[in-house]
This record gives sequence, structure tokens and C-alpha cells, in this order.
Amino acid sequence: MTVGTSRPAAREGALVGRGAGASAGHAAPGTGVPGIDPDDLPDGLVVADGDGRVVCFNTAAERLTAVPRAEALGRPLEQALPLEDLKGRRWWALTDPYGGLAIRGGQPERNLLLPGNREVLVAARYVRDEPLGPVRKVVVTLRGTEARRRTERSHAELIATVAHELRSPLTSVKGFTATLLAKWERFTDDQKRLMLETVDADANRVTRLIAELLDISRIDSGRLEVRRQPVDISAAVGRHIQAHTARGQSPDRFFVRVRRPLPDLWADPDKIDQVLGNLLENAVRHGEGTVTIEVAPTGPYDDEKGTAVTVSDEGPGIPEESMGRVFTRFWRGSKRGGTGLGLYIVKGIVEAHGGTITVGRGPAGGAQFRFTLPVGAPSYLT
Repeated sequence: MTVGTSRPAAREGALVGRGAGASAGHAAPGTGVPGIDPDDLPDGLVVADGDGRVVCFNTAAERLTAVPRAEALGRPLEQALPLEDLKGRRWWALTDPYGGLAIRGGQPERNLLLPGNREVLVAARYVRDEPLGPVRKVVVTLRGTEARRRTERSHAELIATVAHELRSPLTSVKGFTATLLAKWERFTDDQKRLMLETVDADANRVTRLIAELLDISRIDSGRLEVRRQPVDISAAVGRHIQAHTARGQSPDRFFVRVRRPLPDLWADPDKIDQVLGNLLENAVRHGEGTVTIEVAPTGPYDDEKGTAVTVSDEGPGIPEESMGRVFTRFWRGSKRGGTGLGLYIVKGIVEAHGGTITVGRGPAGGAQFRFTLPVGAPSYLT
């Protein structure tokens, strides 16, 4: 079904013909928002009038389609934007926005192909003056697929990492339990204890990995819950150092400096333990020399009043070119080992508390991590 060009559509074409921008006090073509120029939009915008001819073709659409605006304006929509689905079928013939079902309001976003097999994400909305009336305008948005592909690659890498990290401990657990069940009487008590301790350690490794995955899911979806309670962060630092010394580290390797008075801190104690544990583990495993932990009130250059914790070592440090990637998924630095998810989770936890975390070079040249936690409020007040 085709209908004559309505007065609003004709006015849009006139405005676009003067440069696709909105004049002062008028709505920008295709946006309906005063003062917004379609060329300011980050996504491609294509608008066709009631006759199916293009009246708006912004700069992002030019970039994504490689079609000059002058060639697109005034042409039929299916010619200015020749889209095909992934099976090679012409999209406009399939969807038929002007002659299709009158109850249809548009098309959800999907992957389509431009000439040359270039993929774009396309969504469309059909504008009618009244329900079930003729289509007065078709508004099409275009987006590149790079962001979606990066997300897909990240998910694929996460799955591959999880599969790799699970395979080793599960193989060990399966092997030792099968051996014990089949040949229990042949082993001494010490041999049985050694195998069971190995199974227990591998089971803990799997548990930690599952906890990391749950944390990532909550961080990515914005559902990480923070249960605020009073936290003595200097005492928490002391507990982590005691745990490291109990596992064989020399007490002399750690130096703690606490600058008092510290403000009251309301935070999630379990998650703060997770942050401290990860940063200290990194300093011990990847750094060298003395590990210095400083706990102090935030300074004048910090955004909010609260507590700042700095963990630094005397190792080789993090290369300057890598510092921007430290808190991304799967960053492992120069040494392999681990999932590379710990610092990503640390950043998510700190930010869920309203704080910030940074990385730099310490006074002795090693890596230095500093995170801040605002004073916060108890959970029953949030």
C-alpha cells in the first residue's frame, strides 16, 4: 500500500535537503527532538516517507553503508538501503513495511547484509497517524557489528577458559577417586590421605572457579549485592597476612602502615576480604621483595571521604603499555596461570561499593594497586 506524502514528511525532506540538520527551534528530521541533529547520533538513521522515499540519511548511515547522502536522499528505500538476510533474500520484499500487516509496528534488531557481504544490525519502526492506518514513515536504525562480535569473542574465551580450568581438577578428582574405589586395600593410610588431600584441593579449585563465574555474571548484569556492615579493614589486612605466613611466607615480607584516625567504614566484609585476598596474592605470587600495605583516610584529591588501601611490591612491576588492560577479563600479565578474572572481579566489587581502583608503579618500582571505599551506609538504610 502506498499513500501520498504527508505534510510532516514533506517538511522533513525539506529540512534534510538543507543539510540533514535541525534548524533552531525545530525538531530534527526523524528524531522529533528539538535541537538534535541526526548527524549527532552515534547510530545510522534512515527515514523514508509515506511514499517509501528516503528523506533522512545521517552521517553514521553514510559511514556504515558507504552510500553518499546525496545518492540516498529521494531514492526508494529498498534501493538506497539494499539489505538481504543471511540467506540472501531481499529484506524489504520479505518485510513489506508499506503493504504488510497493518498491526505490525516494526522489525526487531537483526543481522542483515549490505552489498559486499558487510554485516549490520538493523531495526525498523513503522509510524502511523492512527492504529491500523497507512504507514506514514519508516524509521530505520543501523549499527555496526563490532561491539557484538567483541562480546561474542569474550563469551567464547570465557567458555574456553572455564573448560580448560575445570578439565585439570576434575580429571584429577576422577582419577584419584576411581583408583581408591578400585584398589582401596592396596594403599597405605598415608597414601590414601595424600590422594584425598589432592581431591580436596582440586574440589576447592573448582569451587573458587564457580564463585568467580557467579561474581562475573552479577557484575556484568549489575546485580552484585553489597551487604554493608561495619568493617575494620586494618584487622582484615592482618588476617590475610597471618594466612600467608601460615602457608610458609616470612612475616618479614610484609609491612603494614595504618594512618589513623580512620573513618567508619560500612562495607560487605566478605567482598572486601575477596579484594584484599586477590591483591595480596598477586603481590606475593608475581611481585618480589617486601609487600607494603597502607591503610589511610582518603586524601584531598579523592572524590569522597572514606578509606584508601594501597598494596605495592618491589618486583618488576607492570609494563606501562599493559596498565590499561589490567582490570579487563583474562589479563594475566607476563606470567601464565590462573583464570585472569581476579582483577576484573576486584574492580567490579570496589565499584559496587561506590569506590575506585587504580594501578601504577610503586616507590620501589613494583606494581602498586590503590582502591578507595567511601564511608557508605548500613544495609538497612540503603
